[in-house]
Amino acid sequence: MNLDYLHTFREVAKWNSFTKAGEMLGYAQSSVTTQIKKLEEEFGVVLFERWGGKIKLTSAGVELLEYANKIVSLIDEAKQSLSEQTELAGSLSIGTIESVAGFYLPPYLQAFKQKYPRVNLLLQQNICNRLVEGVKEGKYDLAIILDEEREDPDLHVTVIKQEPLVLVAKPDHRLAQLDEVDIRMLGDEKLIVTEQGCSYREVIGNLYRNHSIRFEYTIELGSIEAIKRCVAYGLGIAFLPLMAVESELEKGSLVRILLPEADIHLSLQLVYHRKKWLSQSMKQLTSLLVGEI
Repeated sequence: MNLDYLHTFREVAKWNSFTKAGEMLGYAQSSVTTQIKKLEEEFGVVLFERWGGKIKLTSAGVELLEYANKIVSLIDEAKQSLSEQTELAGSLSIGTIESVAGFYLPPYLQAFKQKYPRVNLLLQQNICNRLVEGVKEGKYDLAIILDEEREDPDLHVTVIKQEPLVLVAKPDHRLAQLDEVDIRMLGDEKLIVTEQGCSYREVIGNLYRNHSIRFEYTIELGSIEAIKRCVAYGLGIAFLPLMAVESELEKGSLVRILLPEADIHLSLQLVYHRKKWLSQSMKQLTSLLVGEI
């Protein structure tokens, strides 16, 4: 079997499209179709079926995808292990969330790249639950999440630090003028939230419910920067990781509203699969993240 056929199969499964897979791989659609047919002949199964004008994996296709991911992962490990006999090289796929990617990781990545310039770092952003699933599926070598502390028999989890979740507002906001803010006062405020599924949106929702406050929001955004801009323009208040708003708090474009009844901290965690083969580059990066620069 040609290993390229498995790469093509994974790409078709990723996009649910022969045409898109061909574009991404630089193949004609007919070539993609031929490779998939050869795979189907090899295994004696149908891998894709038409559904509402689109294609989707059959049950046999889903099963083969799991094996294909493992095979490609093993090949990558072999290549990386052999290349590392001469010099640390290869690639690392890192899954994380926007706030960590933008406000925590850069100095660590800079230190790592200065020491190991031949290692390619591939950062992909998603919500925490999908990142964890991605680690389990082998999509990411490791993930760095900001969430309530996790326990999972399939995962190795290391807590890097505790990160405060803080309430921020425009400097002339009415709550900013008060010496003490009762959490029940938030029921009258316009709340700006992150996208559905974000770990700290769920934490804030639980906080509101625990204090019998109706959890309603005026704006939902998938970008931390967009949320901060909206808060600065007086469109509402928002709970965000301290690391994401430190610069604005220092400059005074945003202010922190202190809530004595809501001291919220999330755990910044490094996550990888317990069965994951740890390359030298992955060992060095995890050591750097858990330790100090």
